Amino acid sequence: MVEGAVAIARAAAAAILKVYDGEFAVERKADASPVTAADLAAHHLILDGLARLTPDIPVLSEESADEVGTAQRRAWDRLWLVDPLDGTREFVKRNGEFSVNLALIERGEPVFGLVLAPVGGALWHGARGGHAYRRDGDAERRVRVQVPPAQPMRVAASRSHHSQRSDDFLARAHREAPGGIAMVSLGSSLKFCRIAEGSLDLYPRFGPTSEWDTAAGQCVLEAAGGALLDPRGRPFRYNQREHLLNGDFIALGDASLPWRTWRDG
Repeated sequence: MVEGAVAIARAAAAAILKVYDGEFAVERKADASPVTAADLAAHHLILDGLARLTPDIPVLSEESADEVGTAQRRAWDRLWLVDPLDGTREFVKRNGEFSVNLALIERGEPVFGLVLAPVGGALWHGARGGHAYRRDGDAERRVRVQVPPAQPMRVAASRSHHSQRSDDFLARAHREAPGGIAMVSLGSSLKFCRIAEGSLDLYPRFGPTSEWDTAAGQCVLEAAGGALLDPRGRPFRYNQREHLLNGDFIALGDASLPWRTWRDG
């Protein structure tokens, strides 16, 4: 299944880059988020590919989620949770910081996750109870979070989303973390993967995201020894609610970091 998912993600990435390298229009969905021909091309390729790879597993994709009723999807104990193009805002800006996200969910938990960066081609994947890997071309290596974190601690910031609560958190972290913090701006689920491979340490997010934004990255991060936690310290679960929005979270490599103090102090 892993190699099948890799092939599907790479086909979607090729379709995305074909649009990325040319001229494209940007439309707005009902929630005002952007969508392009690249999102839709990747969506259809992934749906078709997963239907062939795992015909018995339903697919919930960002681009077709409104076609699936709540009762229908909550009856699924096993499903693919897909973001065909995570980071459409970064795609539109042409900064290369976007990804293809595939996550297999079982009883609310991500058990397999794959994140592919179309620009550059780096691919990360991981499985619950297994390990996390980075693949560049045909070369693959196991990745692990860095424990303890670097000094200064490397903190990921979203390029397109910003809030006063995140500023307050970062100010407290800078005061209290040994060596302070160094901010790194990065888009999409690539932030989770950078923590997983030890090149970032922490990613706080205060504000809504959708379940397809985090599931694949969470699985990769957890397989690498890290964690994605809600404000009460619980790992995220999926397809459990009436809606598909996440709450606040902290993604971290070293689970011993005093992030609650930085959040609530």
